[in-house]
Amino acid sequence: MASDPTPDSSTLLQRLGLHRPELRAWAMYDWANSAMVTIIITAVYPIYFSKVAAGNLKPDVATDRHALATMIALLIVAFVSPVLGAIADYAAIKKRLLACFLFVGVLATSGMFFVHSGDWPLAMALFIVANIGAAGSFVFYDSLLPHVARDGEMDRVSTTAYALGYLGGGLLLAVNLAWIKFPHWFGLPAGDNLTEAQQTLPVRLAFLSVAVWWLVFSLPLLFRVSEPPQRLEADETVGENPVKAALVRLKETFQELRGYKHAFLFLLAFLIYGDGIGTIYKMSAVYGAELKIPDGSLLAALLAVQFIGIPFAIGFGMLAGRLGAKNSILIGLAVYVGVSILGYFMKTAVHFWALAILVAMVQGGTQALSRSLFASMIPREKSAEFFAFFAVCEKFAGIFGPAIFAAISSRTAVLAVLSFFIVGGVMLLCVDVAQGQQIARAVDAKTRPTAEPAPPSA
Repeated sequence: MASDPTPDSSTLLQRLGLHRPELRAWAMYDWANSAMVTIIITAVYPIYFSKVAAGNLKPDVATDRHALATMIALLIVAFVSPVLGAIADYAAIKKRLLACFLFVGVLATSGMFFVHSGDWPLAMALFIVANIGAAGSFVFYDSLLPHVARDGEMDRVSTTAYALGYLGGGLLLAVNLAWIKFPHWFGLPAGDNLTEAQQTLPVRLAFLSVAVWWLVFSLPLLFRVSEPPQRLEADETVGENPVKAALVRLKETFQELRGYKHAFLFLLAFLIYGDGIGTIYKMSAVYGAELKIPDGSLLAALLAVQFIGIPFAIGFGMLAGRLGAKNSILIGLAVYVGVSILGYFMKTAVHFWALAILVAMVQGGTQALSRSLFASMIPREKSAEFFAFFAVCEKFAGIFGPAIFAAISSRTAVLAVLSFFIVGGVMLLCVDVAQGQQIARAVDAKTRPTAEPAPPSA
């Protein structure tokens, strides 16, 4: 048996929000999943799709196919997550559904190893399924936050998890880029006169490494975080058809959502400012390439963001302890306004690096605190249902910003995006967090558990 932490390590873990085994196990899923988000969704796979899998298509057609795959995956998750969230809450199967989406995503990511030149239909299909697996698992992962973290812990736990995600995604991306750039260092085929399979092997191995990483580092959550007990509403009984009960719950929750006035207002604010955050993240590399900033500078900045974001994500958790999550998010949105203005004047690689550092300072913190702030204003027994609606907003956020880029010049679009941060920030100012939390806890007090919560497994 491992010895108890020393007082110094206990203090550090307390400050990070990782002082209990279930908190550490929960946070590790950000580490596990972020490798997939960083390498498959953001950095490596999109380039491989464009240049290899869809290399026989025109560049603009390849880009359109990749964008279509992304849209299909997000729409599927947006439409099915509310129903599955309601089923998870009624039947107490949050972890089971998380595991199902996890395994689907891991299998699809593993399958990317077999994508070769011209295999764009297979590449699209696997990318759609992998996206569904990742996004679907996060619905149930996020919904576990108010169950593993106590009142007053959620901000620290959420921001530290984001920091771990930055670190995990950044480390695997660095290793992957090393063996892609210098394959001979790792005993992989290198030099001239290589076959297509040999040339693409380092990149395809990167996809396989993501699948292994994602699965292995998800195990702590699956084994050490307890499934929250089933909690029934006044008109429910044990043994009902879970799908029927879930549909009834979903209808009631949708009708009741407006009754949680401040949680609902926060969702609307998040939909708007989250669109701005998503647009900056998704369009920055494309915008930089349009300004003819070298690919090496773009990729290096993307990798640097992963590591620069770690201390700032943790710092936002500490800042929330002093100023509150709402005020800390508002600070992040103010920085994003500055990023939009500076982006309008961007011309050189140095400018791009400066903007990347500013984004790294606030991106993880604002997103992590948005998750924990919402978690604090919803009833725990409906956490999966409410986080399903949160996921819907998260998936649709980022649609309108890129649409602006498609409609007007990119430089003007960058400036226009700041309106998302201003409008979303004004709406966030109107959210009374204390009242929202009071309403949620009052609902928790009225629900009846079917069993006492099981302690976390040793």
